[in-house]
Amino acid sequence: MTHSPDPHDHHDHDAGGPDGGANGGHSHRVSADGDRRYLTLALGLIVGFLLFEVAVALVAHSLALLADAGHLLTDAAAVATSLVAADLAARPPTDRHTFGLHRAEILSAAGNGFTLLLVAALVTYEAVRRLIDPPEVHGAVLIVVALVGVGVNLAATVALSRANRRSLNVEGAFQHILTDLYAFIGTVVAGAVIVTTGFRRADPIASLVVVALMIRAAIGLLRPALRILIEATPDDMEIAEVRRHILELPEVLAVHDLHAWTLTSGAPILTAHVVVSDDCIAKGEATRVLDHLQACLAGHFDLEHSTFQLEPGGHADHEPGMH
Repeated sequence: MTHSPDPHDHHDHDAGGPDGGANGGHSHRVSADGDRRYLTLALGLIVGFLLFEVAVALVAHSLALLADAGHLLTDAAAVATSLVAADLAARPPTDRHTFGLHRAEILSAAGNGFTLLLVAALVTYEAVRRLIDPPEVHGAVLIVVALVGVGVNLAATVALSRANRRSLNVEGAFQHILTDLYAFIGTVVAGAVIVTTGFRRADPIASLVVVALMIRAAIGLLRPALRILIEATPDDMEIAEVRRHILELPEVLAVHDLHAWTLTSGAPILTAHVVVSDDCIAKGEATRVLDHLQACLAGHFDLEHSTFQLEPGGHADHEPGMH
């Protein structure tokens, strides 16, 4: 990056941004602490029910319940991954990680999305196999275990719904637990049908309905997570509109190298090289222009982390690799 002719021309506005000023950082820590508390509660509930289901499966000699316990293990792993990611994201920036480790949450959300797709594929395979050759199912045992599962997953879902679901990391864990809740509700319905009618295919049919919900949840996670990872422009931001607002300032002659991306959930970032009049630089009005730029973008685009390089006319001709 080129050096600007005024010591104030490089300006980075961080208040309330990803690393936050005093107030922004405090609110972020409170939110992060709450998220970790709710994730820990959800993880405890899931692991407790996992152990219960394994015990019942062994006593009842039920392969189906044991297989479902394996599914629960993936949910526990998903929530545990989200918890680790939340801890990493809460770490302060360092010289080696100047933005901190916020992206850990996005990687976790993407991982949870892919895990949902994998589980959906496995459940689909098993459901189709059971549609073709339905096994003997103990409907009463299925209903009892599923009812307990509904209660546990409902409690875990309520706990995670109180966390910050604008965080893709929390949303990833939430979707895993929510689809499990749907699965247990479907199992209760299927068990009731089996007990009352003997229709054994009710179980795989209910499973396929849950698969559709899993795929929907996975897409809802993967699309925003992958957009953040490839550093796409935030969904709610139009670069042409940002450029227009910047050019509305009378001192601004042009803008180039305008980039916008998202660091983590709810933390958009923008950088730009702004060409201003020579008179503006000569009069030392760079600070006022920066204040106007940042107030404008914060007001119109809810953008609190922006970096601008102010330049005199003709300076861009000396910059290689312009975008």
